Amino acid sequence: MLISLADNSNNTEMNVPKDLKYTKDHEWVKVSGDVATIGITDYAQGELGDIVYIEIETVGDTLKKEEVFGTVEAVKTVSDLFMPVSGEVMEFNEALESAPESVNSDPYGAGWMVKVKLSDASEIDGLLSAEDYEQSIA
Repeated sequence: MLISLADNSNNTEMNVPKDLKYTKDHEWVKVSGDVATIGITDYAQGELGDIVYIEIETVGDTLKKEEVFGTVEAVKTVSDLFMPVSGEVMEFNEALESAPESVNSDPYGAGWMVKVKLSDASEIDGLLSAEDYEQSIA
């Protein structure tokens, strides 16, 4: 099921790629080997509005699942970003420093936030499928 977002001018329907895993906190995860790429969902960026700044100072840190790994600042609010899986934050998408709006325009591509070396790959099994995530925000 696709949800319409009234204030999302880029899309009339929410995009929930089927090949990703999701959290109840609106992060997405793409796993390749023992590395997880993480960002926020199309739904989350639509709810936040225009994103103006991403702060992630956890590169090199090993964080547990559900720990805060950074913040996203939009025109009207600041939200914490939660680790969907445990692991070492290996890389921050530095392009977001000069173009944080990439999260609004391409949340699953150019708007990715961090890459994490997984500590416990079995945690992936506890994440939401695309179908379950769609139901959670319906």
